[in-house]
Amino acid sequence: MSEDTRALNFIEHIIEEDLANGLSKDKLRFRFPPEPNGYLHIGHTKAIGISFGLGEKYNAPVNLRFDDTNPAKEEQEYVDAIKKDIAWLGYQWENELYSSDYFQKLYDWAIQMIKDGKAYVDSQSSEVMREQKGTPTQVGTNSPYRDRSIEENLELFEGMKAGKFPAGTHLLRAKIDMEDPNMLMRDPIMYRIMYAHHHRTGDDWCIYPMYDWTHGESDYLEQISHSLCSLEFKPHRKLYDWFRDNVYEYSKDNYPLPPKQREFARLNLSYTIMSKRKLLRLVEDGVVSGWDDPRMPTISGLRRRGYTPNSIRKFIEKVGVAKRENVIDVSLLEFCIREDLNKTANRVMAVLDPIKVVITNYPEDKEEWLEAENNQEDESAGFRKVPFSREIYIEREDFKEEAGNKFFRLKLGGEVRLKNAYIIKANEVRKDQNGDILEVQCTYDEDTSKKVKGTLHWVSIKHAITAEIREYDRLFNDEAPDSHGDKDFMEFLNPNSLTIKTGYLEPSLADVKVGEQFQFQRLGYFNVDDDSTADKLVFNKTVGLRDSWAKQKPKPQSNQNQNKPQQQKRSAISVIQQFGKKYTNLPEEKQLKTKTEIQELAKDVTYDELEPLFGTAVKKAGTRVATLIALKVLLKNGLERNEAIDEFIEKAKEDKNAILVTEASDL
Repeated sequence: MSEDTRALNFIEHIIEEDLANGLSKDKLRFRFPPEPNGYLHIGHTKAIGISFGLGEKYNAPVNLRFDDTNPAKEEQEYVDAIKKDIAWLGYQWENELYSSDYFQKLYDWAIQMIKDGKAYVDSQSSEVMREQKGTPTQVGTNSPYRDRSIEENLELFEGMKAGKFPAGTHLLRAKIDMEDPNMLMRDPIMYRIMYAHHHRTGDDWCIYPMYDWTHGESDYLEQISHSLCSLEFKPHRKLYDWFRDNVYEYSKDNYPLPPKQREFARLNLSYTIMSKRKLLRLVEDGVVSGWDDPRMPTISGLRRRGYTPNSIRKFIEKVGVAKRENVIDVSLLEFCIREDLNKTANRVMAVLDPIKVVITNYPEDKEEWLEAENNQEDESAGFRKVPFSREIYIEREDFKEEAGNKFFRLKLGGEVRLKNAYIIKANEVRKDQNGDILEVQCTYDEDTSKKVKGTLHWVSIKHAITAEIREYDRLFNDEAPDSHGDKDFMEFLNPNSLTIKTGYLEPSLADVKVGEQFQFQRLGYFNVDDDSTADKLVFNKTVGLRDSWAKQKPKPQSNQNQNKPQQQKRSAISVIQQFGKKYTNLPEEKQLKTKTEIQELAKDVTYDELEPLFGTAVKKAGTRVATLIALKVLLKNGLERNEAIDEFIEKAKEDKNAILVTEASDL
């Protein structure tokens, strides 16, 4: 087996086999067939990526077909949103089509099936039909109307189309086998009466075809070679083939290629619901502001939150194509957007929980405009000027009156470096009558060559601009909110999924445009929200700089261990070393998960602990990779580069191990 063959997913194997067995490559054609009854969500991106990805791989057309057979739930708004989302992801469709384009052809085929004795009009209630259908272990029973004459069936079906009967009085059913083990084959419904205005055909029709009848026949009319769908449709394949084979006999001269249905595992994401019906409930109940609320898993919500097309496509690529259902940790999606924005987002300074710092030995009337690098990951990003003055804001959590040796931020008597500026020393605090700190009084030192361990971001008070900052958390605090049969998924809503703050930003952000993205240094990635105006800036937090949920997950404890003496907790640096031993041998998805864990552990590691690992033996590439991952975290959090760090990074860039070189290449 060649290397190229091994790299194929199972769908590509099927296509390659069909091509080897005589299918002409120019006959390949795919489609993405959404129902326009809601907005696309992250779950749909897998189906989108598979179909359009195959189109790109084989240079084959991909149709965008709207399965619009239920006018009671479908709207033009959803059609427009779906088109916008797919285009935003960077995919192009060959033809924009609608199942409603085929209503007349489907009706004509249904007439032909009645004439061939393969369909009949049933006049029972839906409740009675449901009882007659049987169960998976008990066969169904025939309808008393199953043996109506062809003439009577034609007359009734034409009367249904003409609007002569109330909704619910008649249905057209396929005549297959009420004893078939697959319950979908037990005389499935093909048409129902529905008096509803269709967003495209208006009031031309009052009977509408069912999904199973419409879907496969639409594939056939479009000459789709491979009809790809998620695993829940696998039981439908037998019915898909039955309908297909019958219409093929009617039209094989005009439509010579019968389509082939194949199924893949859909995308399930932790802490997320994928049901459009349940997402609609969140909108209608006012839990969220709309389909594009940044907490929603919809593509429009992800876009508004600040996710990029590249990050989502990379996520789908990493998830891959599988035959078995599984749940993907949402942290993988967050990892992908971090990786993307780390390369593209300019760094700026913003303070979201301010405490005032007065630099007492800095002249009151003086101000300086200091040079700051926009993005150390992008040499072309250039530099900007940031103002510095006597009074600045820093984050409240970056100051403590008293702190231990591992607190590398500002404390009384201690020194820190202000990013792109000077070194300051905290001398005293001023408090109000309640004992709350009003300001920290500091002195600055113009000698910036001194070595200090902490670096803080800051904003000059007199130059700061204000903005509304919307910080988002996961919408649900349960990994599978809709998996509890005895509970409503709404019970698992996270009451703290949205926090609104006032932020103080450096003045370079005064003229930002909607959709622009930035890294607020040491805080996370943010983008300009749709609500933002020139008079009131609004930023959404896209994602933090690290996975803040990793520590919140409860660890199961065995009862057997409860009575045992507690073992001493391993240090973060030793766990990182342990991860490093196996890192290079892990599959890519596990590498990503391990990398996230190392990044989280690195928050509790000091430079003094990490530096001895710079001398790790060349053959221990995994340990050096883990060291490099941890080092990046320390550098992002303000660690100043020195000769030892530079030497370690340069050696990594020249190494033979590709993973190590990749990690080092962005430093």
